[in-house]
Amino acid sequence: EVQLQASGGGLVQAGGSLRLSCLVSGFTLDDDVGIGWFRLAPGKEREAVACISPSDDDKYYGDSAKGRFTISSDHAKNTIYLQMSSLKPEDTAVNYCKAGINYWGKGTQVTVSS
Repeated sequence: EVQLQASGGGLVQAGGSLRLSCLVSGFTLDDDVGIGWFRLAPGKEREAVACISPSDDDKYYGDSAKGRFTISSDHAKNTIYLQMSSLKPEDTAVNYCKAGINYWGKGTQVTVSS
C-alpha cells in the first residue's frame, strides 16, 4: 500500500523558512515514480509547486516556487523535502505530497503571516 506522510508545516512570518518532508512507503524513490509537492490555497486552484524525477536529474518548479523553493530527496530515508525560503503570505496553503498518477498524502498546512 502506497502511503505518503507529509510533515513540517506550520506558522511562520513573512520572509521566514520552512522545510516540508514527505516520507514514502509502499515503493522506493529508486522506482520509476515521479513525486512532488502540490498546494491548495483558499479560493485558488490546486497548484504544482515542485516535482522531482526518480533519478533526481529533473526538477520542475512552478512559477511561484522558482528561486525560493528547493525540492530534494534522500533515497536512504525514502523521503523528499521541500525547502521553502522567503515565504510570503500568498504561500499560505495546504501542501500535499503526490506520487505517480494519483497517490496523494494528507496535507500539511503552511501559514505565512504578514
